[in-house]
Amino acid sequence: MISSPQPIVIIGGGVIGSAIAYFLTLQQPGCDVIVVERDPTYARASSALSASSIRQQFSTDINIRISAYGIGFLRNVGMLLACDGDAPDIGLHEGGYLYLATHAGATTLRENHALQRQHGADVALLNPQQLAERFPWLALRDVVLGSLGLSGEGWFDGYLLLTALRKKAQSQGVRYVADEAVGLDVAASDGVLHVNAVRLQSGTVLPCRYAVNAGGPWAAAIAGWAGIDVPVVGKRRTVFHLASPAALPGCPLLIDTSGIWLRPEGKGFICGFAPDADNDADFAPLEPEYAAFEDHIWPTLAERIPGFEALRMQSAWAGYYEMNTFDHNAIVGLHPACDNLVFANGFSGHGLQQCPAVGRGLAELMLTGRYQTLDLSPLSIERIGRNAPLLEKNVI
Repeated sequence: MISSPQPIVIIGGGVIGSAIAYFLTLQQPGCDVIVVERDPTYARASSALSASSIRQQFSTDINIRISAYGIGFLRNVGMLLACDGDAPDIGLHEGGYLYLATHAGATTLRENHALQRQHGADVALLNPQQLAERFPWLALRDVVLGSLGLSGEGWFDGYLLLTALRKKAQSQGVRYVADEAVGLDVAASDGVLHVNAVRLQSGTVLPCRYAVNAGGPWAAAIAGWAGIDVPVVGKRRTVFHLASPAALPGCPLLIDTSGIWLRPEGKGFICGFAPDADNDADFAPLEPEYAAFEDHIWPTLAERIPGFEALRMQSAWAGYYEMNTFDHNAIVGLHPACDNLVFANGFSGHGLQQCPAVGRGLAELMLTGRYQTLDLSPLSIERIGRNAPLLEKNVI
């Protein structure tokens, strides 16, 4: 732990950066925290463009434990993030996730289920007859098993969570600066780097106790200012807003065997898919992949849900996944080469649901020198240097 009157400077004011700021000033009232955010409108922020969901159905111990804390936090957002008597409502709907599996994926689903139940996740395995009884609108010819979250999973308004975290952090004394970080002043001592300050486009120099890289898709550039490589790139993902005359009673967030996901949204649905890696260029333009609806999504969904033959696309938008290309899991904590550059990157589509546990953990690390409540060290960047990926089987 570094003792200094200098502020903690967080680069990036999205949901990750704001969660860290909130927990820092919650755990230590009066803690001097500055958040640098170049776009206070969040027009291109991943936090604002996300499908905003949470699940317990992961295949790794640490991700399941992070989600267990996350759902408790989201359930109590109104109380935890209330400001001046105004309790935010993020519209949390615990509609569950439903993973479908063919013979090829059934063993993995069973293995994941055993680990999830070990951690107390409320998840049930359903055979085809049980799936047909619960979801009669599904076509199940190729499906041999389903995994359904009965509670603790669902979706919410991610933009409202972001704004509630930001507002609460500000009420606790966090300063948000509308500027762009452009560099770090770094010095070396005995072979260890130390960040002395964060440089802004306006010419302002912010001396810092810690610098926090919460730069989302731009994490690699920020790390590069200290000569550190992180395997995080911006990957385009499109979300389609759909309308259909078909009613799907009790529709959860469906993960089809094709990799397409679908969930209710208002009177319609939203859906998306993970493009082939070969066709997913780094920092692709934020233009929706409209052709994918006609070529791939519509025919696939109409086969899985016969009532979707009359499906229509209403609109679409695109945002960035900050993808950790090493193992699709977050990179969290200090780098061994630098004693005060903190990483909170590479969430690979899970940032909104993981921000409560990561924000709490990194605040503990910076204020006390270690994780206090949940050990996030499995997400350390050191695993990359050891070539020891934390493999998550349930990547959407």
